[in-house]
This record gives sequence, structure tokens and C-alpha cells, in this order.
Amino acid sequence: MSEIIGLDLTPSQAGVAVTGVTAAIYVILNRVNNMKLKALQSNQAVVCISDKSTGKERKVAVDQKFFASLVKLYKVCCPGVFCKEFGLTLSVAGSLIARTWLDILSIDNATRIESAIVAMDQELFRKHITFFITLMPFLAITNNVLKYSLSSLQLAFRVRLTKYLYDLYLQKLVYYKMGNLDGRIANADQLLTQDVEKFSQTITDLYSNISKPILDIAIYATKLTRVLGAHTPLAMIGYMLLSGGVLTRLRKPVSKMTVEEQRLEGEYRFVNSRLITYSEEIAFYEGSSFEKMTIEKVFNKLVTHLKSMILFRFSMGYLDNIVAKYVATLVGFYIVSRPFLASKSRFQEFSHSARLEDYYKSGRMLLKMAEAMGRVALAGRELSRLAGLTSRVCELTEVLEDLKSDKFVRQQVASSNTSAPASKDLSPDAKKLAGTENNDEEGQELTLASFGLTLQSRGHTIISDGHIKFDNVPLIAPNGSVLIESLNFEVRHGQNVLVRGSNGCGKSSLFRVLGGLWPVFSGTVIKPVRRNLFYIPQKPYMTLGTFRDQLIYPDSHEDMRRKHVKDADLEVIIEQANLTRVLQTHGWNKLAEWIDVLSGGEKQRMAMARLFYHRPQWAILDECSSQISVDTECQLYDVCAQKGISLITVSHRDTLWQHHQKCLKFTDDRQVRLLDVVDGTEPQM
Repeated sequence: MSEIIGLDLTPSQAGVAVTGVTAAIYVILNRVNNMKLKALQSNQAVVCISDKSTGKERKVAVDQKFFASLVKLYKVCCPGVFCKEFGLTLSVAGSLIARTWLDILSIDNATRIESAIVAMDQELFRKHITFFITLMPFLAITNNVLKYSLSSLQLAFRVRLTKYLYDLYLQKLVYYKMGNLDGRIANADQLLTQDVEKFSQTITDLYSNISKPILDIAIYATKLTRVLGAHTPLAMIGYMLLSGGVLTRLRKPVSKMTVEEQRLEGEYRFVNSRLITYSEEIAFYEGSSFEKMTIEKVFNKLVTHLKSMILFRFSMGYLDNIVAKYVATLVGFYIVSRPFLASKSRFQEFSHSARLEDYYKSGRMLLKMAEAMGRVALAGRELSRLAGLTSRVCELTEVLEDLKSDKFVRQQVASSNTSAPASKDLSPDAKKLAGTENNDEEGQELTLASFGLTLQSRGHTIISDGHIKFDNVPLIAPNGSVLIESLNFEVRHGQNVLVRGSNGCGKSSLFRVLGGLWPVFSGTVIKPVRRNLFYIPQKPYMTLGTFRDQLIYPDSHEDMRRKHVKDADLEVIIEQANLTRVLQTHGWNKLAEWIDVLSGGEKQRMAMARLFYHRPQWAILDECSSQISVDTECQLYDVCAQKGISLITVSHRDTLWQHHQKCLKFTDDRQVRLLDVVDGTEPQM
């Protein structure tokens, strides 16, 4: 054909022209995409929503590390051959095999129907139409079984992976450590919800989109070899390998773009949830305009990235269609024509109808094979996306496992003299030589490095009921700054301790170390087992559930029954906490948003009622009675004494001295002293 689209071009010249135009369009689109992205980034304000340090950038690519990570996650999703997930995997594989076999039968039968029409053979036409009608229910059930198995497999993977991650996330205070002690992941909610769901969907779709085409290629190649010879399918496979390699190379940016997309989605989700969390404070300040500006900045960053992804996918989609679809079809037509158009073709001896039947059958098989090869080539696009999602989920599992083992990574406060030894161990002359003599006077901040410690350094924690003791324990924040150089005191069970000190002196930090939220970096802490240490904050937490659930939290109704506690016992506790009227109003089984239903004082009394229900050896009361009257507060402290609960209280009310035997005094010069309380009055320093 010497004339193509009105131009006097040979087929080879036309091929060169199409290739050149395609390459030029791709280069232009790529440059436009990069220029647009740089322009948008240069005008984009940066919004800082977290102080977390992301650390070293994680490499994302379809490489050996990706496949190792994928295998690790697949073992979580499908732990063995006897699990439901493996059964669904086999169901998908069986459905794919059945559909391919039915496709071959359909192609063969359709060819015979067309031959019967051309030959004007009514009886043969009726026979093959009847066979097609018989085949229809099997085609329909196979297609729907495949869809059902794929959807069920995706859900099963998501359930298994989600349970595994939450088993790590909700044990040993990992959820607290991730948000407060570690600096690698800022938006755990995004990873645990959307990223896991997208990973499960992508890996399931990829399994279907790769296994079915590979099976089709194998079967159709075998069939075509018998009819047209081995060179025909081999030529198509060679083209697939070449085009697939080129397209995979060009799609490399997709992995990083996917990771960035999910990160920006997490930031956008974070600023919206933050608006809900602090809605009252923002409303009082009338900060709607500022919050709107912040949300719009974060949203614009996301939109900028999504636009660049759309443009990149557009340019790649153009190449995908040309290389993996149209050129593949062109190659298929050329290859299937060779045996028929050769000068010494064995088909010359066949009748016209026989040649037509063989051509239709071979041509359709080759077309199906070309489509399968195109799907394999395009599967690289999903593979690149899966690499990004796999990197995100694997990073989450690694961080969770590290935090479970108390391994933290966080940006630390730099020490003014990291090589200096601990100043408390030096003589005055040595301090002068080390340059630490005037640290306190000059206001220089002590850090972990000042003590020769790292984030992974650990002291000793001894579990022993009956007393609490801190022996040479520094109070150190997660960022490495030292609040108290050395804490030394001991309190016996039966002694109530009132903690006093200015704001920011380290009172709350002491409780975080005592409660196991912060690590003991050095020294020795002796404390009771966790169930014998109860903490009540200034703003009590109200859970989702009934009025009964608020009282027995964190126990469930089943836990309460196992303890042989009845509602009548709870009524006594409610009366002790002065909440009888609230119980009469709502009843035990009412469901409500209790944080809004109960007043501030009622919530604080409910927290004390929880304390009476659990009846631990020790309780930490952190300004937890600020909205309770003095008379009611005294009654609550008397109940604690009756139940044998030793109290460590943070409060500035002078009326509480009479309920305490000791005072733990935090001074402004980073010193802590344990003093005796005599005659219910404040001890003098």
C-alpha cells in the first residue's frame, strides 16, 4: 500500500513517522508536566503540620527490595495453605482457568457459526447456536464467581492485614509512642485505613491482571503453534518483552508519586480532623479564616500533586495505547498474515471456506494473545503503584515492630557540648575545664548527649507492689531535653503525696515515666504492676458506650461479670461519687456522647467513680478535681482512704494538705525534694 492517509509513504516510512511523532509528543508532555509542577511548587506556601522528622528518604522502585517487602506482607495476608485467603486465591485461579477455556470454546464455536452462515448450512448453524446457548450459563457463572472471589479475596487480605497492624498498634502503648516518642510517621490513621485498603485492592487486582493474561498467552501460544508454527507466538512474546521493558522503565516515577500522594492525603485528613478536635477553642478565638487558609494551603498542595499525576498518566496513557495496544495489534496482523501470504504456503491447497475458518480462528486467538500481552505490559503501571503502597505499609510495620521493642527515632535537641561528660559527676575544676561550670547560670539546655546517653539508652524498671522509688533517674523528654537531672525519692503504700511546682517543671513528665509512657533512660525505677497504678487526668476521657461503660472503663460488661460485680455494687459506687441523680436521669444502658452530656464536674466525679470501681493500690490524680466543690472533694478523698488507695496528687488547693502525708516539691532550679506534711499544713523548705 503505497499511499497512507493521502501521503505517498511506504509502510516503513509511515512506521518511522509514527514513532517520531509519538516520541516528540511524549517529550513535550513530560516537559510541560515538569515545568508546571516546578511553577506550582515555587508559588506554593509550605504548611508545617507536624514536627516529626521523616529522616532518610525511602527509596521506592520495582526492585528486589520491593519484592522482598511484598512477600513479607503477603505472608501476613495469607499465612498458610489452610487459611481462607489461600482458598480464595485458588478459587480465583480456578475461575481464570475456566474462563480462558470457555473463551477458547467460544472462539471455536463462533468461527463455526460464521462458517455455517457463509456456507448457507442451516442445520450446522442451528447446531452451533444451540451449543452457544448451552454455553451461556457457564460463561455467566464463571464471570461472576471470578468477581465474587476477587472481591472476597481483597476483603480477606484487608481484614488480615488490618488485624495484624492493630495487634501491633494497640499493645505496649505503641499507639502513644508513635505519636509522642517516635518521629517517623505523622499520620498513622491514613496508613491504617486508606493505605491498607488500597494496598489490598491493588495486590488483588494485580494478581488477576497478571495471572489471567499469562495463562492466556501460554494457552493461545500452544494453539497457534499447532496452526501457524512456533515463530508466530514467539514473535509476539518478543514484542511483549521489549515493549513491557520500555514502558516499565518510563513508569518509574509512579512509585514515588504514589507515596507522595498518600502522604499529602494524610496531611489533608489531619488538618480536617484537627479542626473537629479543637472546634471549641477555634470558635472562641473566631479563627475560622485562619483555619480555612491553613486547610486551603494543604489542599492546594494535594491538588498540585494530583494535577502532576494526571498529566503524567495522560502522557503515559498515550504511550501505553500506542505501544501496548495499537502497535501490538499491528504486529499481530502482520504476523498472522505471513503464513497465508507466503509464496509457498500450505494454505494454498485449502478451500476458500477452510482458509477462512483457519484465519478467523487463528486471527482471533492471536488477537486475544495480543490483548493479553498488552494487559501484561500495562500491568507494570499497577506494579509501580503497588510498589509505592507496599513501601508505605512496610514502613508502618517496621516502625510498629521497633516501637514494640522500645526503639525510637526522633529529631533530638542538639547539645551545646555533646562530648562533655555529665556535669553532675565532675569536680568544680573539671567542670571549668569541660565548659559546663556555668550551664545553669547561662540557661544552656541539658540534653541526652550531655549525660552520655542516646534515645536507645535504658535504665532499670523493677515491678514491686508496696512502694514507689526513683533512684538517680533523670526526667528526659522524647526530644532529648533534660527536665530534671536526677530524681531520688521513695514513697510507701499508705502515704499520700501532694506534688507541687510551677508549670513546666516536670510534674506531668514524672507521671509519664511512672505510667510507662516515657522510657527510663537511666537509673532505677521501682513501681507497682500497671493494674495497681491508676491515672486520672484533668480532663477525663469519656468512651463510646453506655453510662455503665463510662464507670467500668476500660473493662467491658463481660469483664465486670467475671469479677462478680453487679449493678447494685455499681450503684453504691455511684452514690459515693455523688452521681446518683445522673444515674436516675439516664439509666445504666443509655447510649450518648457522654463528653457533651455530662458537665465538667460530673465528668471529674465519674473519673473518681472509675477509681473506686477498679480499686488499685495507687492512683495519680492530676488536677482531676478542679471543677468539684471543696466539700465533695474531701468526701472523695475519704472514700479513697477507706478503700486503701494511696494517692499521688497534683493540685494547688490548700484544703488538700490534710489528706496527704508527704509533699514532693519541684523547685525552679531543677531540684525535687520529698518533705513531710505535719498537721495538715504546707511544709517549709
